[in-house]
Amino acid sequence: MDVSQLFDLHGQVALVTGGGRGIGKTIAQAYGEAGAKLVITGRRYEWLTPTAEELRGRGVECLDVVADVTKPDDVARATQAALDAYGQIDILVNNAGQTWGQSTEEMPFDRWRQVIEVNLNGMFLMSQHVGRTMLARGAGRIINIASVAGLAAGDAEGAHTIAYNTSKAGVIHFTRTLAMEWGRRGILVNAIAPGWFPTRMASATIDAYRPRFEARTALGRLGELDELRGIAIFLASPASSYITGQVIVVDGGMSL
Repeated sequence: MDVSQLFDLHGQVALVTGGGRGIGKTIAQAYGEAGAKLVITGRRYEWLTPTAEELRGRGVECLDVVADVTKPDDVARATQAALDAYGQIDILVNNAGQTWGQSTEEMPFDRWRQVIEVNLNGMFLMSQHVGRTMLARGAGRIINIASVAGLAAGDAEGAHTIAYNTSKAGVIHFTRTLAMEWGRRGILVNAIAPGWFPTRMASATIDAYRPRFEARTALGRLGELDELRGIAIFLASPASSYITGQVIVVDGGMSL
């Protein structure tokens, strides 16, 4: 296999949750450009449909499925829609996520539960349903979107995101455990842990703390979404065929 083939996704089918905007959209676009057929999911038509139309306008085969990753029936329906359209799922990106910023002593339990439901339970359900189809074929890639927030507690004057931080720490250990369980059955499971990137979910926190974040980062700046494209393609492609259970940090050196 020559170098040009190492990062080629032609013939692959990628399902990206939360694919209508932010990191999910960026990864979906990258996979489409690398040759993959796409299935993107999300809870809202107003974000999902325009992205799918944009991708199709670029010549990418793309199916959009409105689905909530916390609902088993929606997960089953999205998985089946992908199989009906393309016959297989080679790559799953568990990107759908939520956060909530509030001090622990004041956070409503419903907000804690909502973050855990999406970030952990949704990832479990998608991995389980799509993973069954991968196990039947003996091949597949699962890429979970974690966060540097899952690696460290932050500081005492932080954004008060205990539910998010806890869930992303869970994503990291889920990734390692599933990699061990499914590795000999042909499934590679890895995670990407981004630092601060300009997404809708992160915008309020970035606006409040940008100077401090930039000061703590070795490169002295926040990330651009396009800087996640390369690692996402790498983990989905033949170039990473001997890598599993790993968490790749993309944070400009913030976690050093």
